[in-house]
Amino acid sequence: MKKLIAILAAVLLVVAVSAFAEDDALAKIQQRGTLIIATEGNWSPWTYHDENDVLTGLDVEIGTLIAHGIGVEPEFQETDWDAILAGVDSGRFDIACNGVGYTEARAEKYSFSTPYVYTHKVLVVRDDNENIKTVADLSGKTTANSPSSTYAQLAEDAGATVTYVSTLVETITLLEQGRVDATINAQGSIEDYLKEHPEAKIKIVEVLEGDPVAYPVRKGEDTETLVAAINEILETARQDGTLAAISEKFFDKDLTKPE
Repeated sequence: MKKLIAILAAVLLVVAVSAFAEDDALAKIQQRGTLIIATEGNWSPWTYHDENDVLTGLDVEIGTLIAHGIGVEPEFQETDWDAILAGVDSGRFDIACNGVGYTEARAEKYSFSTPYVYTHKVLVVRDDNENIKTVADLSGKTTANSPSSTYAQLAEDAGATVTYVSTLVETITLLEQGRVDATINAQGSIEDYLKEHPEAKIKIVEVLEGDPVAYPVRKGEDTETLVAAINEILETARQDGTLAAISEKFFDKDLTKPE
């Protein structure tokens, strides 16, 4: 309760200003009473369903923290990755909580919060593959990745042909079956998969620098107070150790600080 009070106090001034702005996104969210959050629901440990089919994950917990911080309830709407950013842009979703990497190209179209975790990318192949050691070896090869992801873009830039998939499980299945040569993905997601499936016939061959992970909202003057409120909530959670604790819970390590 004390933590929630502190978060509410941190955004009080932002809320006070926005409450009187007819077209302000934050004011509309507070009037509605829910923060509409886009997420995949199938990308562990970011956002997934547990053994009881309850939506959980790092982004689910932080998304809930943000919603409560601005005084509303979270409304998670699960959708495919390639519909998430488009849905934020169109106003269908208020925010995307799905491990979205910050890039300069994306920042031209979306307003991002401050980063909340920092991760690495990894290049993954079948465990019997000895021909692919680095991303440079992907030229002329095939990979599996979500469409419009930074991972797919990196593979395409290296000369690979990308097979578009919707889930990490589908990615690993194609890789194990030899239907694609490799995949590039979040290190935490691959490590989590290997922890749950130690028999998986895959291996990490290269660790790459990742993008800072942040929350995108629709770009516009009317979303400025929403982004400011999100940043205040994240900073409070960073200072009191909440972000680090959530990271430790789902990644077994504190990824909230840049290396």
